[in-house]
Amino acid sequence: MTPPSAIAIRRGDRGSAVAAVRERLVIVGELDADGSDDVSEDAVLEFDDRVERAVKSFQQRRGLLVDGVVGTATYAALDGARYALGDRVLRHQPGHFLEGDDVATLQGRLVELGFRPGKVDGIHGPLTDEAVRAFQADVGLVGDGTVGPETMRAFQALRRSVRGGSANALREREHIRRSGHSLSGRTIVIDPGHGGDDRGAEGLKGLVEADLSLELARRIEGRLSAHGVNVVFTRTNATTAGTDDDRADFANGVEADLVLSLHSDHSPSGSAHGVATYFYGHDARGATGANGSGGSGAHGARSLIGERFADVLLREVVARTGLTDCRTHARTWTLLRRTRMPAVQLDVGYLDHEGDAGLLSRPETLDRVAEATVVALQRLYLGENDTAQTGVLHLGDLRRHLEALRSGSTGAEVGATG
Repeated sequence: MTPPSAIAIRRGDRGSAVAAVRERLVIVGELDADGSDDVSEDAVLEFDDRVERAVKSFQQRRGLLVDGVVGTATYAALDGARYALGDRVLRHQPGHFLEGDDVATLQGRLVELGFRPGKVDGIHGPLTDEAVRAFQADVGLVGDGTVGPETMRAFQALRRSVRGGSANALREREHIRRSGHSLSGRTIVIDPGHGGDDRGAEGLKGLVEADLSLELARRIEGRLSAHGVNVVFTRTNATTAGTDDDRADFANGVEADLVLSLHSDHSPSGSAHGVATYFYGHDARGATGANGSGGSGAHGARSLIGERFADVLLREVVARTGLTDCRTHARTWTLLRRTRMPAVQLDVGYLDHEGDAGLLSRPETLDRVAEATVVALQRLYLGENDTAQTGVLHLGDLRRHLEALRSGSTGAEVGATG
């Protein structure tokens, strides 16, 4: 299904593109095929309320924005969901990466066998290609990177080599353990949302999302730089960051340890309020390929380190600001998915809510969010040594705890000070 140049297919639309969407929804089990058989051919071309409900259900399962509109991300996900591993030959295509559930299954299988394809994101990029070639060399096949019948037979003949839980989780935890506790020397990309002509949400008290996210980014940068962190912004007042693909490419290019994207929100009613965090992940339960089988690699793919940071960050911000806890969510948004390192999005407050706008208009609230971010990052890298109580630590407490760890007092605990 080749997407049109500008994708925005929604309720009320008609035509061949709608028919293609309906076909894919049937394949992935979201739309009843029998329901389409009893109507006229003309009706099959219509994007009606039943199609909209099916699209929303698919978006919910895949961690996409649930709006019932088939945009670029939903279109690509629908197209990729029709493939199970073995349905087509897979190979790395520079500049035009194959995407789909079969690629995610391939990546999951490689991880289970002890290879390193990068994030299980369903994108057949360079790291996945290298892992396929390494696997082929290990089993005596020509290392051409092509996943065809011979490579599939080799996969089927081998059993999982990584045991004791999720292979991705074990690898990510080990990476954190080996990288040490200190923040010093790490590279953190901070992505202030929107920018340029895109101002984002506008709300009460003159708040503008693009300006607020940049101001918050500066406060976080000051505190991280004091801890020896190399902080890189995706944009400034004078520059724009481009699309989410551009932002992900930028973070990958500087080989960041972690990406934090800063946003605020708004709602049509003006009654929604609170703070939420998002990390890469989705639960594709119920999704099937064209042959009726689902691939284990496409099910429950997620960044465990991203999830851990998103959880700690949310709890620290809530405890320090009093903003309502809107929970942590797995999503497959472009920036979260296409970055090779863990990426988290923080949506702090609804700018059209009187209470949230009142808090965010105060400099002390932004300072608290900034300190919460640094504390959450440090707690992430403390790993199993993190015994802290959420919301009470100051940066000085963490410095003393790190000094105790370096001096060999491994049993030291982080305590709260006034």
